[in-house]
Amino acid sequence: MSPLVSLDDAVTARLESHGTKFEVLVEPERAQQVHGDPEEHSLESGDLAADKVFKDANKGKAAADENIEEVFGTTDVVEAANRIVAEGDIQLTTEQRREMRENKRKAIISYISRHALNPQTGNPHPPQRIENAMENVRFHADPFESTEAQVEELMDKLRPIIPIKIERVQVVVTIPAEHTGAAYGVVRENGKLVREEWRSDGSWEGTVEIPAGMQTEFYEKLNERTQGNVQTTLKR
Repeated sequence: MSPLVSLDDAVTARLESHGTKFEVLVEPERAQQVHGDPEEHSLESGDLAADKVFKDANKGKAAADENIEEVFGTTDVVEAANRIVAEGDIQLTTEQRREMRENKRKAIISYISRHALNPQTGNPHPPQRIENAMENVRFHADPFESTEAQVEELMDKLRPIIPIKIERVQVVVTIPAEHTGAAYGVVRENGKLVREEWRSDGSWEGTVEIPAGMQTEFYEKLNERTQGNVQTTLKR
């Protein structure tokens, strides 16, 4: 299987053990996921830019099989790479770090805008307002820390600046029979189904739990699939 990541785009993950450096060239986003949460994520061969464990990736010098075996208990490149990425350091260029930090910043803004709301109005905060508040509190995203962990930290900083809380809401949805085929998937894909009932006339009614900040997006998707012929009621 050929690599999915080019050498130009790869980052170097490095682990030093038993007096030897071990390096692999890996796709940046996958490196971030595995390094941040190795219990949930793991590398596959396509995540590597070279099917090799190096002692010096810049010079193309491979690590000896006996050294790899001694440290990792295997000579399998993917198994060793997972350990190196999870336990070692990720070596980034300035441009790679800047790009990954920017991507993480956008992910944090998106997460909060979809999951949080203004408790005073019950409405989501626009992404631009969240971004402005982040700048106000001088929050800098960590490219290697999970989005959820950073959101928790950021929310503590934002509350003195803007009224905000993460909340889930329940919406009662009624879909006429002629639109259930097109719209039912929207309900299942965008929230947690709490209750559902198929009526004798073929229509469907259910209660779905969604992040509070996703309400507008959710309603727009339902209206698009039903040409506006759908009923939604926010449970209070």
